[in-house]
Amino acid sequence: MALMHEPTAPYHSAQDALRVLEIVARRSCGVTDTELARRTDLRPERLTALLRMLRREGYVQQITGGAYVTGETLRRLTSAHDRERAVREKLQHTLDRLRDSVGAAVYMSRYVDGEVKVTQYAAGPTTPAVNEWVDFRTAAHATAVGKSLLTQLDHNARRDHLSRHKMARLTSRTITSDKLLLSRLESQPPTVPVLDLQEYAIGTVCAAVPITAGSSVGCLALSLPVEHAHRLRQAADALNRNAAPVLLSLTI
Repeated sequence: MALMHEPTAPYHSAQDALRVLEIVARRSCGVTDTELARRTDLRPERLTALLRMLRREGYVQQITGGAYVTGETLRRLTSAHDRERAVREKLQHTLDRLRDSVGAAVYMSRYVDGEVKVTQYAAGPTTPAVNEWVDFRTAAHATAVGKSLLTQLDHNARRDHLSRHKMARLTSRTITSDKLLLSRLESQPPTVPVLDLQEYAIGTVCAAVPITAGSSVGCLALSLPVEHAHRLRQAADALNRNAAPVLLSLTI
């Protein structure tokens, strides 16, 4: 399967954060922000924002004198013992925080073995999850999650997916023309959230942003009741800005 990856802002943030963590991990006695700035060539405001995020997520901590050392999260994720469980727990914590900050149900999805798969999600009483009335695996053409994942594949892989899943009309807004859908996927900028405006289910709107870690294809998404549709783009932008911690968990 060929991929059509173009690095997004969260990807660059995660890569910069990894550079910082590599330096911190080598210095058991700690490293100052001044030295980090010198060794990474990151702008002071950029480094400050990264260090704030890394501290909040538990990847680094400050010791007496202000130097940075590795935090509990980094130690757990780099441990050989039950790393998969640690990553899953960390991702769930991050999704829960994103749910609360954007005020919407949040989903982590991957494209695995040619199929759309929602791997984790965070919902609540005031942020209900989408009712999966049609299997997400067969509804990629109608969901923000599915379309975001398909945009990250090349043309042949997209065609292969659509050939295996009939584009059923789920609502009056659902695209059922493969030609039209492929055209829209082709022109979708990777830095702009993919939207689902009641294409999958009446009463629900969704948005998704790409999460690319190595050769895998993934996305972060959110859903809102249609009465909150006016918040969709703002919430999607917030999701995109805060996607770096998710990528970091997947790449460490």
